[in-house]
Amino acid sequence: MSKGKLQKFAEMETFPNVFQFPYSAMADNKPFAMKGSWRSDYFHNDNPIVLELGCGKGEYTVGLARLFPNVNFIGVDIKGARMHQGAKQALEEKLPNVAFLRTNIEIIDRFFDNDEVQEIWLTFSDPQMKNPRKRLSSTYFLQRYRHFLTDGGIVHLKTDSNFLFTYTSLMVEHNKLPLVFKTDDLYHTEGIDEATRQILGIQTYYESQWIERGLNIKYLKFHLPKASELEESDVEIPLDEYRSYKRTKRSSLEKSK
Repeated sequence: MSKGKLQKFAEMETFPNVFQFPYSAMADNKPFAMKGSWRSDYFHNDNPIVLELGCGKGEYTVGLARLFPNVNFIGVDIKGARMHQGAKQALEEKLPNVAFLRTNIEIIDRFFDNDEVQEIWLTFSDPQMKNPRKRLSSTYFLQRYRHFLTDGGIVHLKTDSNFLFTYTSLMVEHNKLPLVFKTDDLYHTEGIDEATRQILGIQTYYESQWIERGLNIKYLKFHLPKASELEESDVEIPLDEYRSYKRTKRSSLEKSK
């Protein structure tokens, strides 16, 4: 690990807005002390809680917190060196409605209690084209979100990946989840009200790269009821022609489910 990363991890240990519980720290199934009491024990209010899963550098978490001071935002990621930037920025700007949780999203339901969260943002998640179980909009994860998301809570997906956008759209359609909004070209879609455009206009570091590259940004918003049984769609989807900025895909496959 580089000296810079070590310094960031050391500094993160002193940040009051950061909670670090990777899988290795939770392997003994010890309960998270603040589960069910984020509002009372950390935020000290009764405002809604919104998660950004896979928050990276935390640009969206911090950007949303600026726009909505009466909503609580928690950025979640396992990459602490990236998260350091957003956590430090939130402290410098004295944003009381921001927290960061460094953990594996596979165990996200250990940190929040029933109905504790109102919305989830998935911003530029890895599409995981080879492994459906790892996609943050898969049945595997949606079932976990149901453990703590209010009944009919909202899930947002903002992505450059046509594969992940198509996959999630099929999931919504196949499971008859109530669709609120969908566009495959966010910044060239007419009829979006100014308030929504302001929210969707928050750009992460990676999003700016995708736009520079000429890729369309896609957005999907849907409700996640608790009652219905979730199933994966069996439709094959064309793979993206790239896997990250300026890097071509490794697989020779053309489609995947």
